[in-house]
Formats: sequence, structure tokens, C-alpha cells
Amino acid sequence: MDAGLTALLGAAVGSLTTLGTAMLTGRTAARSQHEQWRRQHRREAYANYLGALHDRDVALDAVLGALRPESPDLRDVDEKVERFVALARTVHRSAEIVHLEGPPPAAQAADHVARASEALSAVVRRMVEDARAGDTTRKPADTALAAEREHALWQAVKDFRAAAGAVLGQINRARPVSPGNRAST
Repeated sequence: MDAGLTALLGAAVGSLTTLGTAMLTGRTAARSQHEQWRRQHRREAYANYLGALHDRDVALDAVLGALRPESPDLRDVDEKVERFVALARTVHRSAEIVHLEGPPPAAQAADHVARASEALSAVVRRMVEDARAGDTTRKPADTALAAEREHALWQAVKDFRAAAGAVLGQINRARPVSPGNRAST
């Protein structure tokens, strides 16, 4: 084979190798950027959901506090219930974003929080109705049941945090570690 043809073939192979490497590097970079973008959106969805849950739970504590006296101020109870309901709507909207962003383990954990919230809300609604009716016969039992269901809700929120953290961590672990993005120790 003549030296000119060999050089031409060598240059062609070198060019194809360089092109293939560039395409692979570009694809890897694009995938990494997409994963980071997805992770950021999920993190925002999870953080917004947890923030909305916190605000709603503070409002629920205020409702329970307003119901605590033997003869609660019904106007105060109603104001606190209105605030709680408005914040519960915010939680629902935030949960919808969690469902959209996924993945299924995070959405399922959010559903578990919703079920625990509904169980607690049912007791609080009954307590409010009894307060309006002036009926205190179920108050001690409902107060104890509300505390039990608050604990179940707290556990469900804790489970959601763990699921969300696992999702965000999985995206991080999926990224290959190279000298350029290795964490310093």
C-alpha cells in the first residue's frame, strides 16, 4: 500500500474516532444535564409539598388549640378552620406536582400522607361539629384519637421525606463520577 493512501486511511479512522468520541461525550453531557434538570424540578416539588404540609399542620394545631377549652370560642374556631382549609388546598395542589414529577415511590408516599391527613381531618371535623353543638361527650376520646392520628401523619410525612431523599439520591448516584465532578474529601 502506498504511504499516501495509508496516511489518508489513518486520518479518516482518526477523524471517525474523534467524531465518535465527541458524540459520546456530548450525549453523556446532555444526559447529565437532563438528570440535573429533572432532579432540580423534583427537589422543588418535594420542598414545596413539605412546606405546604408544614403550614397546613401549623394551622391544624391552631384549630386543635382553639377546640381545647371547655367552651371554645366558635368564631375563633371557624377562623382557624378557614385558614386550615385554604392551606389544605395548597397541599393538594403541591401533591399534584409531586405526582407529575414522580417517580411512583414518591407519589405513593404522598398518597400515604393524604390518607393519614384525611383520617386526622375526619376526627377534627367531628370535634368542630361537636363544639358547635355544645356536645362534649366525645371530646376526651376524640382528643386522644386526634393525637394518635397526628402521630400517624407525622410518620407518613417522615416516610415521604425518606422516599423523596431516596429518589433525589438515586439521580445523584446514577451520574458517573469523573475527576471533574468528584466531591472533595
